[in-house]
Amino acid sequence: MGIWMETMKPPMEVLYAKQLNALRSQDTGTKPPNWLMSPRAVRDFILGTDEPLSYEGESIPITKKFYGDDVLIERAIVTLAGNRGLMLVGEPGTAKTMLSELLSAAISGTSTNTIQGTAGTTEDMIKYSWNYAMLLDKGPSLQALVPSPLYTGMSKGIITRFEEITRCPFEVQDVLISILSDKVMNIPELSDGILFAKPGFNIIATANLRDKGVNEMSSALKRRFNFETIAPINHVKMEAQIIESQAKVILEQSGVNIEIDRDVVEILATTFMELRMGETKEGFKIDSPQSVMSTAEAVSVYVQSAMTSHYYDGRSISMDRLVQNMLGAVVKENQKDANILKTYFTKVVKERAKEEGLWGTYYNEKKWIK
Repeated sequence: MGIWMETMKPPMEVLYAKQLNALRSQDTGTKPPNWLMSPRAVRDFILGTDEPLSYEGESIPITKKFYGDDVLIERAIVTLAGNRGLMLVGEPGTAKTMLSELLSAAISGTSTNTIQGTAGTTEDMIKYSWNYAMLLDKGPSLQALVPSPLYTGMSKGIITRFEEITRCPFEVQDVLISILSDKVMNIPELSDGILFAKPGFNIIATANLRDKGVNEMSSALKRRFNFETIAPINHVKMEAQIIESQAKVILEQSGVNIEIDRDVVEILATTFMELRMGETKEGFKIDSPQSVMSTAEAVSVYVQSAMTSHYYDGRSISMDRLVQNMLGAVVKENQKDANILKTYFTKVVKERAKEEGLWGTYYNEKKWIK
């Protein structure tokens, strides 16, 4: 664990080890086979509890880690306790990966048993491959077999995460059909080559809605999953809370110990939500850029702005740095999106600048939008 804590991004089971231990120590609920926690405790881990838990003489607060549809979390947990896989879909930056990591860490104790889907993902990467030196020396054997994350998940009875499944070719995706149906993997190279999945095995897959047309899943594979759509945050206060908490963690991990400016966070959250939704809080319609205006992008803008201000300006964060980094986030896919951001400043920010102090400072930095 000490080694993991020195990494840039510790796994969820390490980052929240105290919370997991506290919940497990007081978990009296019924656990599905091979689960480390009951469904109720898994839900509490992800959504948080009102009161802290006592563990080894210490009061451990169980924090809320996912902001959105609480009932979706319950459905996702119940799906994993059943015989169907869980498919998390949504726009980029809606915390699909984070949710899959939290679920895996709570249920199986590890979130690192993962397949990363790409256009180059092959069937060998999903099922198993071979140590060819041993294969040539001794022939096909379990010792020569190199297990994949899917093989590991089946043999140990733990969750396997499959990121960006729609980026994989059709024939690679369809390898999962028989495994999800029968919980069996055939290994024809071995005489007794059948791997039966242990209880607790399941798959959490993720896919971006914007990637839907890359490699559309077959109907047969879709039937093996329960689909849950994670919608973008649609409440400014909630989005601001996420930006604040995540930016604080990232900045601390980067060695930048500065206070988060909540007023700047609220302006950033408001801007991103209004551009994403195509409507201001006053009810006026505005154009939306083609770029993904996700909460994850907003966190990145705040962190980049704060770090730039810290290293080059000797202060916590400034509006000029915020607008500079926001332009980089908005104008990614189409240069015309700069005009949409400029129009937003000219029409929306300008009006608010007349009555709200910090919005005036924000408006004065529109000069960076070219």
